[in-house]
Amino acid sequence: MANQDIQIRHLQQDLTGIEITYVSGDEHIGDMASHLGGPHRHDHYFCFLLESGFVSGAIDFHDVEMDEPALVLSCPGQVHDFRRAKNVKGWAIAFDAKYIDQNARMVIEHSLANIAIIRLNETDKQWFAHIFQLISAAVNDNKSAQFEQQLVRALLNALFYKTVNIFQFQENERIQAVSLRSVEIVKVFNLLVRAHFHALKKPADYASQMNITVSYLNDTVKSITGFSSTWLIRQEILREAQRLLMYTSKSVKEIAFQLGYEDHKYFIRLFSKSIGTSPAIFRKQPGKLS
Repeated sequence: MANQDIQIRHLQQDLTGIEITYVSGDEHIGDMASHLGGPHRHDHYFCFLLESGFVSGAIDFHDVEMDEPALVLSCPGQVHDFRRAKNVKGWAIAFDAKYIDQNARMVIEHSLANIAIIRLNETDKQWFAHIFQLISAAVNDNKSAQFEQQLVRALLNALFYKTVNIFQFQENERIQAVSLRSVEIVKVFNLLVRAHFHALKKPADYASQMNITVSYLNDTVKSITGFSSTWLIRQEILREAQRLLMYTSKSVKEIAFQLGYEDHKYFIRLFSKSIGTSPAIFRKQPGKLS
């Protein structure tokens, strides 16, 4: 590993701020990785429509398996590692968050799910395929027109609105039996953890920021997610630790310090107990990741 930090893939600075690619053919893992960039972080949104075929890999160490038809949307900062692909046909698009309606963005970014994977019926698949074609045609149109950028952004927002509508419907089905207040608490907790896990390690820290008692926070998080607040905080820390071990050459001591642990030996014990192997061994055996 030559790089000191996880590779961050940036959008090309062009007139549209959008990169769109049609993926077609009997892809193998190497080809698919080259299409989608290999292990890396994005500083932008990434959306992939699988019209046919099969794709598997990981996003932030969550196993991802997609068979036709499906759509995946990831947010800025998440690490992608697509490992297998077979008979793939579909569209990949990357776009800057600033071009998207903020209210629609918040639906995704405040959701309970870390990754938006959407199963599509045939009608929705055809709709998405058509909008991707329109976006591609608009982005690659060499003719200069007065409202060219506005057209591209309007089409992009149409894609995003449709994605959010289906995603929100599917998520609402999962949480319809739960009180809205409880769901909102868990969403805020998740956002705070993602933003502050380097410094804040205890549920009480987050309960204080949310102006609720730690027992109420713990009970609510447990009822919605099935996991304790402490476990979720730890998982966020461990996910970032795994990213840094897997995709950088930083020492374990440097990683521990970056994650907010002055005592790197404590971090090693925590990692080993939670993951089942030491950070050093984990780094040497990436093929055994789940």
